[in-house]
Amino acid sequence: MQSPADPTDRLAHALDLVVDPASGRGLIAAARAAAPRMTGTTASVILDVTGYSDADRTAVEDHIRAALLAVPGVATVRVAMTAEKKTRRIIAIGSGKGGVGKSTLSANVAVALARRGVKVGLVDADIYGPSQPQLMNAADRKATALDKWLNPVPTEYGVPMLSMGQLVEPGRAIAWRGPMVGGALGQLVDADWGDIDVLILDLPPGTGDVQLSMISKHKPAGAVIVSTPQDLALIDATRAIDLFRQASVPLIGLVENMSGYICPHCGEGSDPFGRGGAEAAAASLALPFLGRVPLDIAIRTASDAGTPPAAGDGPEAAAFLAIADRIADWLTQPAALAPTI
Repeated sequence: MQSPADPTDRLAHALDLVVDPASGRGLIAAARAAAPRMTGTTASVILDVTGYSDADRTAVEDHIRAALLAVPGVATVRVAMTAEKKTRRIIAIGSGKGGVGKSTLSANVAVALARRGVKVGLVDADIYGPSQPQLMNAADRKATALDKWLNPVPTEYGVPMLSMGQLVEPGRAIAWRGPMVGGALGQLVDADWGDIDVLILDLPPGTGDVQLSMISKHKPAGAVIVSTPQDLALIDATRAIDLFRQASVPLIGLVENMSGYICPHCGEGSDPFGRGGAEAAAASLALPFLGRVPLDIAIRTASDAGTPPAAGDGPEAAAFLAIADRIADWLTQPAALAPTI
């Protein structure tokens, strides 16, 4: 095709030969950019990068510079990038006490949702005891930043994530007071999440500063409460439920973890922590019961190895996939459709 004679048309023609990675069309045809402006020997372009990954932004900018510098009379190219603020929903996964398997559930729900096609990210908001880097096999990857925004760490399971465990030295104690914790959580949630639609937020146990900061600044679209079947855990889970209700955060439901144990040697079943307590509590509190996860050594060994069971098709994946299905169904309901950030 012959290049247009008019200088402005030549610039527009060159720019539209750069392909928009999202649509496969030229940048002007895809409404990603208008015709460049020429001031002296400088060509200026305003580019809409909404939904682009970091790699796409860099590649498109490089292609624009190369295309316009090839136009006679252009010595300098300026590219200004703009983007619409992405609205996404937060699903908080909490518990009233530690040791009930909340982080394991968070990791596996995120992986299971990603397998369903949901664009999901994972935030490890357990500032004092981050475990998601180990669970997601990302302990050796450090988070980076561009300007003042953190870049989520990619994982092999299609779930980008951020954790304090990827920002501090391994084994280092984080002795922070409330305001610092709230600021750190804000940086994790407000990171450059790209086209992510849903953030799974793995909260620390209890009803303290982190939970209050998250609710006040980043109100979740919904919350999932995790408990073991035993009475003591259920008492603390009830406090977490009350916190979210006081803050008018919709409760998606209750999960019973460590529910039943099958001996791998003799096949006999037992209930070291009891059975059915969380389901009964959900009924008494008028909450949906999302399902139970067994006390299974296969889940423990896979988690320690950084291989979330939900990433596979073994029997240990079934409970997590079923719970994620119920959460995904809840996300399609009208009460869940209002984005929060």
